Parts: sequence; structure tokens; C-alpha cells
Amino acid sequence: MLFYRGKVVDLTDIRALTADLPRSYEVLVRDQIKFRVGQIVYLAVAPDEKTIGIGFPREEREAALAAEPDKFFPPRPSDERFQWIQVRLDALEYDELRELILDAWSMCVPKKVRAEYFGTGAGA
Repeated sequence: MLFYRGKVVDLTDIRALTADLPRSYEVLVRDQIKFRVGQIVYLAVAPDEKTIGIGFPREEREAALAAEPDKFFPPRPSDERFQWIQVRLDALEYDELRELILDAWSMCVPKKVRAEYFGTGAGA
């Protein structure tokens, strides 16, 4: 397995990256930390804090799993119908984590909120 050789990203990084995202908030559900927009979970931290489940386009999931099997792994069978993928934190660099979080959050917020956050037009 190939893993990132720098600082391993962790829950502290996740909290820092989600802190200023509009409409995002953290909850504890059955001893699992989750990040939501409204009632939609876009990121869930495993109890051991070594992996995360995160919103990810379903149509891109198989390609990501095939391209980087040391980084990504499939969701539980009961979650395969959702736009979701599992990720090993020790295989991620900070910038990759940031991109995954922003993409997952973007899937959950209204276009206007996303456009305001990124400073683009409402149709972005």
C-alpha cells in the first residue's frame, strides 16, 4: 500500500476544513461524528477516526475505486445506492481532503449558496 508520507490528515483537519462552510454543522450520531447540511450527511468519520465516508458522485465511484484502491473503498452494500465512497485518511494529503470535502458539501447545498461561497455566478 502506498500512503502519504507527510502528516496524516485527521479529525482536526476535517473540523478546520468544514468550520466555515455555510449551513454545515457537526453532529454525534450513535458515537459517530457526522457533518451535515440540513439533514443530509455529506461526511461521516469512522469511530476509529482512520476512515471517512463522504459524498461522492455515484457515476465516478467505480473509476475512483479502480484507479486508487489503496485510497478509496466501496461503501457498505446498504449504502451503494447513495452518492457515497469510503476513504482511508492515511492515504490522503491535506489538499485532497479539502477537495473531497468541498465537493461533497457542494452536492448538498443550494446552487446559490455554493456560488456565493466560491464567488461565482449563481449558475455555477
